[in-house]
Amino acid sequence: MKKVITYGTFDLIHQGHINILKRAKELGDYLVVAISTDEFNKIKNKKAYHSYETRKFILEAIKYVDEVIPEKNWEQKVVDIKNHKIDLFVMGDDWLGKFDFLKPYCEVIYLPRTEGISTSQIKQELQGAKND
Repeated sequence: MKKVITYGTFDLIHQGHINILKRAKELGDYLVVAISTDEFNKIKNKKAYHSYETRKFILEAIKYVDEVIPEKNWEQKVVDIKNHKIDLFVMGDDWLGKFDFLKPYCEVIYLPRTEGISTSQIKQELQGAKND
């Protein structure tokens, strides 16, 4: 069985999220998704609309996702790869090269992001609509 892992906040789920989860799952048999905890988001100065528990609940309902685990810090990736016997690490290509240090532990692939959609864009558009 080929196991795949990806990481993210996965707030305000949109087509781009579903696309990366679908493509990641197609590269293996079992997809683990690590989502940033609320505490880790604070460290990253990132504000999610939904709580960790809500984001986990939503991700667990997506048919491509087999398991959801918490991402508590930047350093845990090697431990996650070893503990979950991961064969393939997948991230969006906006992170190109940033996770190459994981190559001694598993294959690393950067997938193209879905054009025209992002959580940041959605938040900006909602903020603009609020100010109109």
